[in-house]
Amino acid sequence: MDEFRAAFRAAQLGMAVVGDDGLVRTANDALGALLGADADLLRDSPAAELAGLREDPRVWSAYREVLLGRRDRLHCTRRLRRPGGREMWAEVTVTSLPETHDALLSMADITDRRDLRARLRHLRMHDPVTGLPNRSLFFERLAAALAATAIPPAAMPRPSAMPRPGDAPRPEGVPPPDALPHPDALPHPDGVSRGGRPRSGRIGLCYLDLDGFKAVNDTLGHRAGDLLLGAVARRLMECAAPDGHLVARLGGDEFALLVEESAGTEQLVDLAAAVQAALTRPFEVAGQRLAVSASIGVVERPAAGTHATELMQAADTTLYWAKADGKARWTLFDPERNAHRMTRQALSNTLRPAVERGEFVLQYQPLVGLGDGVVRGVEALVRWRHPQYGTLAPNRFIGLAEETGAIVPLGRWILATACRQARRWQLDHPGEPLVVSVNVAVRQVWDSDLVADVAGILAETGLPARLLQLELTESAVMGSAGRPLQQLQALRDMGVAIAIDDFGTGYSNLAYLSRLPVSTLKLDGSFVHGFRAEEHPNPADETIVEALVQLAHRLGLTVTAECVESAEQAERLGRIGCDTGQGWFYSRPVPADRISALLSTGVRP
Repeated sequence: MDEFRAAFRAAQLGMAVVGDDGLVRTANDALGALLGADADLLRDSPAAELAGLREDPRVWSAYREVLLGRRDRLHCTRRLRRPGGREMWAEVTVTSLPETHDALLSMADITDRRDLRARLRHLRMHDPVTGLPNRSLFFERLAAALAATAIPPAAMPRPSAMPRPGDAPRPEGVPPPDALPHPDALPHPDGVSRGGRPRSGRIGLCYLDLDGFKAVNDTLGHRAGDLLLGAVARRLMECAAPDGHLVARLGGDEFALLVEESAGTEQLVDLAAAVQAALTRPFEVAGQRLAVSASIGVVERPAAGTHATELMQAADTTLYWAKADGKARWTLFDPERNAHRMTRQALSNTLRPAVERGEFVLQYQPLVGLGDGVVRGVEALVRWRHPQYGTLAPNRFIGLAEETGAIVPLGRWILATACRQARRWQLDHPGEPLVVSVNVAVRQVWDSDLVADVAGILAETGLPARLLQLELTESAVMGSAGRPLQQLQALRDMGVAIAIDDFGTGYSNLAYLSRLPVSTLKLDGSFVHGFRAEEHPNPADETIVEALVQLAHRLGLTVTAECVESAEQAERLGRIGCDTGQGWFYSRPVPADRISALLSTGVRP
């Protein structure tokens, strides 16, 4: 025992023996020096007060269990105030001494170690260019804000509910303090958030990107770019400071403003507008006066059930919308627009496999002679029988197919299927030659050997070239030169007819028509719509169409009118010289067997 007392007094570690009543029996000089008091004067003092063990209810409960012999050890870190107001961080350990029913309390000053750790953390969690929190700290704060909403105020212990000496101890398994959430991540027991704002259970985010920042780096250098980023950061801080919102630099020229306990969409919109206004003021950087704008994606929603990744994906999508809508603006997240985007993305990802799985089908719409009512041909129209979205019209996926390049295999399948069907009709009805018209996208002309594809398919199916017509849009044909024009001429030389689809909606360069290997103009339906009014027809519509028809005929071209919906329209179009008509007046697009039946019965549509 004498050896223990000698070692106890000589130890460099601050220690005290504590009785089961929580009072200090004896303390060594190292503890006295640590606490700024005479060791003898610490006798009979409440050890919990000296070590700051009462403030945290979990720590207090665990400490009481050690004194009662129900727990062997408590280890925690506490923040203490030394005489003179200096703050100290102490590592506190309380160990049960079963032989004496006492406990040994030890304390070590870890302030320097903790300060170093804090400085290192600050360097690790802050952007060196702007001094703002970086991506890591932003996501840490975002996760804490989302987690806080999952803890209702009633679940938080109130000060009055904290256990005191003599209270029943808590069950075993109390987690150590270091395993508990940071206090900033927990709501106040009275339902008040960080900064004293009432809890709303909502969260908001302004995600912004500087427009044209790369040009600053490229022209003025990265040093000027860094100075500009620092100036932008300061203005963002000015916008966020009144309400204490977090501003972070996520990387490059991307910044985020996090609004915890959002008051609603209006608050986020006001913040985004304030940021826009702040950034429109010119910046003085490296002797240059720079004008900067930003595109901002704004997201605001209930925090419950929201994941950080989901929130950032929504913000990134909305920022993309702001950029696509013209930049220098803020855009609010729109669930319907996002659903459309998701559907568009899903269709884009499955286009190529859908061709291989045989999900596409063709329907055919008759091309009828306006003079005699005889079916002269059909246009092949593709439909996608999507397993999830049902039957989709071309306007839902052709644009996507062109963007992704899937139009090349899809177009090849359409051409082969249509030619195969046209060959069957020719064999079944040799006296009634039926031309099949197939749409061709611009990308098919550029990204594939269209001439070789057509020649191969005609050879494989046995369809004569004169019974195939390829349709290209006016904007694709007008101004064609080089490879496209060469391919069109080669197809024409092969005997394949070329038609300009939707004529009148693009360049309308009539003089250029004479230099193109084109045989047919298909007038856009907008020209035909003016023929609907029976009581008060617009004479200008008829004059324009008649002039186009006469010009086409003088150039040796035939004319097809699209979107014919009534007998009156058909009669007037035939009277002014249109050769064929196409539209619901004759037939909607139908499966191939309906066309076969039409040809077999000889019934006109």
